[in-house]
Amino acid sequence: MLFMLKTYIAKPANVSNKEFYGVWRQESEAAMSGVKAGLIKGIWKVAGKPVIIVILDLPSVDDLDHAIAQLPIWKLGYSHIATELEITPLRPYENWAEDLKELSKG
Repeated sequence: MLFMLKTYIAKPANVSNKEFYGVWRQESEAAMSGVKAGLIKGIWKVAGKPVIIVILDLPSVDDLDHAIAQLPIWKLGYSHIATELEITPLRPYENWAEDLKELSKG
């Protein structure tokens, strides 16, 4: 299953730049491992904003929960810096196109 994960990262006032960017660096290293393993199909940082967009390829929603729980931000106790987490399951458009054939019948 493909999932789009979009998260906004915010630096708490009581966290130093070194600590904040250090955790984010660990997160980026974990993401690059996910790319190499084929679990992450694409990952982007929105230019000029602390927003990360990831396309994940996981077998199930259970695996999605497990993957998120293994991320350094969560494992190290910094999940609060991911201020919003949007997860969208993605369906192949060709499957929808097939459904449209049936739906468009009068």
